[in-house]
Amino acid sequence: MPTRRTVLRAGVAGFVAALAGCGEDDVMTDYEKTVGRLRQPLPGHAGLADCVRYATLAANGHNAQPWRFALAARMVHILPDFARRTPVVDPDDHHLWVSLGCAAENFLIAARAISLHGDPHADPEGSGQVVLTLERGPAGTDDLFKAVTKRQCTRSDYDGRPVAAADLKAMEEAARIDGVRIVYLLDKPRIEGALGHVIAGNTAQMEDPAFVEELKRWLRFNPRQAIETGDGLYSAASGNTTLPNWMANILFPLVFRTGSENDRYARQIRSSSGIAVFVSAKDDRDHWVRAGRACQRFALKATALGIAHAFVNQPVEVPELRRGFAQWLRLDAAERPDLVVRFGYAPPLPMSLRRPVGEVVV
Repeated sequence: MPTRRTVLRAGVAGFVAALAGCGEDDVMTDYEKTVGRLRQPLPGHAGLADCVRYATLAANGHNAQPWRFALAARMVHILPDFARRTPVVDPDDHHLWVSLGCAAENFLIAARAISLHGDPHADPEGSGQVVLTLERGPAGTDDLFKAVTKRQCTRSDYDGRPVAAADLKAMEEAARIDGVRIVYLLDKPRIEGALGHVIAGNTAQMEDPAFVEELKRWLRFNPRQAIETGDGLYSAASGNTTLPNWMANILFPLVFRTGSENDRYARQIRSSSGIAVFVSAKDDRDHWVRAGRACQRFALKATALGIAHAFVNQPVEVPELRRGFAQWLRLDAAERPDLVVRFGYAPPLPMSLRRPVGEVVV
């Protein structure tokens, strides 16, 4: 006999199926055109602004895009945009600086295609900026460059196929950055152990009204809303149904529940080939940026190999749980687990948007 919860869910599903996407066909076409412009290859006579566009395609928390770029002939400053902080999920701004590292790596990969080379370093004045000092050199591209416009966080079920040992090694080698290492979790007991930490973190976050409210502010429930903001977590890019804003406001508290979210994460993690945990040698901003660079390179190499990925960062986002997760991983006392990434094989989802270059260059 169906329970009241089953009946409610069936009714909600039918309501959504009947109304979702009404009148959105033209807007979806506009969305796809916007994605196409954003992710087009570098033009023949590319400059630093084109490298910025590639940089903005980097991974970042909540797709908040907490960065700004100051450009000069041979120097680029990537500045934190504190107006785009996510203080509940990221109280120490760890993910913010990781995002700057991801963006810096994308920028350098694009810059090499136009004969500019350099390495990021922390601003000597201690402002938290990431500074890129560029020098002329031979132009070059590789499979990471080609993957920049194709990379996405694929937040869906995977097909469970194992990743070949050679590909695991290739992703680890691509991500090699001083001060950062990868801990792979590949066998079922270890994946189940990590799942327990993800569920504990997700439960703590879901039961925090401030977390839920912050997350909701960054959700984009339909293509029109995503185009208007150019940021945030677009529903279709997460494998979810798109909804008009008025409907989303009604349904969100009904369907976004701890139990259903935990079930979704359990299903997705168990369908993955494995998990990569990025660990930095020290718990400071410099190493957070390094972790972002390493993770971005890992994600690009995975994309080049046809391997999907998505973040399951709950065990490192809840401060009270992060220490226990580090102990479970048997990390050294000074090390910090920075990022948790599941990976495997799945079809691509719709791409997320980014803000125009003109809005992020100062």
